[in-house]
Amino acid sequence: MDSSFHSAKKANAIKSRSTSLNITKWIFATILVTMLGLGGSFLGGTFYPNPWTVEKLEDQFHKKELSEVHLLGLEEPEFRYTDKDSFIETTLRCVQYLNYTTDRMSRVPTSIIIAMAGVESGWGTSRFANEGNALFGVRTWDLDNVPHMKAKGNMDAPWGVKKYLTKCKSVGDMIAILNRHPAYEEFRIEREKQIDKGQWDYRALMVRMNAWSTNPEYAEIILQAIVDNKLP
Repeated sequence: MDSSFHSAKKANAIKSRSTSLNITKWIFATILVTMLGLGGSFLGGTFYPNPWTVEKLEDQFHKKELSEVHLLGLEEPEFRYTDKDSFIETTLRCVQYLNYTTDRMSRVPTSIIIAMAGVESGWGTSRFANEGNALFGVRTWDLDNVPHMKAKGNMDAPWGVKKYLTKCKSVGDMIAILNRHPAYEEFRIEREKQIDKGQWDYRALMVRMNAWSTNPEYAEIILQAIVDNKLP
């Protein structure tokens, strides 16, 4: 009786130790896997940044940019120019300023903006540019509420070309149109793909902006302007 009791007690003790050992091994294995996972994520994000890490860092950087804009009290740059070269330079400063206050996913390549502004306004020499600060010939049909100018050869048209307080505001409106108008949805989809890749393809973007002009050669004209003027 006593022998059986001691045998059973010994067996239970061995089983208990075995169970405890298995639990200890399981805990150790879990901790090891967790540490390896965290270490891999850290190394992968630090030395070989994955898309999630890059996106988070870029978002943080943009928030810092916006914070600096408010802290520094940066203001819209003056739009002064005397020739094509100075027009390009002042448009560039305007775009750089706007990019500080524009989400990175909503930005438009600087070269495309400058080329379109130059082609549309005769590099700042058109009547619309000089009298209405309109660099892109954006039309409005709300003639009662939106400041506008009429084309000299079409004074009775139900539309007019929008006027702006400054030329830089004209650039801002152009960017806003590309970001909200249904006609440029394909442009926005392509832009997102290119931002993810980290490289611009101007041609692929321009062919998705055909709605901007009735001229079937518009995309080629803008692309040539970028090349001819060695735009940034």
